[in-house]
Amino acid sequence: MEEQVETIGSAFVNHYYHLFDNDRSSLAGLYQPSSMLTFEGQKILGVDDISGKLNNLPFEQCKHVVSTIDTQPSSFTGGILIFVSGSLQLGGEDHPLRFSQMFHLIPALQGGLFVHNDIFRLNYG
Repeated sequence: MEEQVETIGSAFVNHYYHLFDNDRSSLAGLYQPSSMLTFEGQKILGVDDISGKLNNLPFEQCKHVVSTIDTQPSSFTGGILIFVSGSLQLGGEDHPLRFSQMFHLIPALQGGLFVHNDIFRLNYG
């Protein structure tokens, strides 16, 4: 069970950041109407608003480099908690920014998993 959770968590993280860095508009497919994103303290609910936030960030080019991925099965049957730390390099910037992000994936009615909760923070200092 633990190995399966880690495999799914790692595959999700790789998929998420690949989409974020290459085709950010495709991230909408990972969320549902009940999904919530907290981005630097701002709470955003639902696919349209989350997609709008991510697609309107003030940069076009970005590259995520993941340092750690921690996964746990959640109390929601079939759910997975994922905590990521790493850095992101913005186009035209010299220094990478450190970040942490947490995802709570839960099973979708139509099969597969979706992002129910997503919390993102830059790490300063």
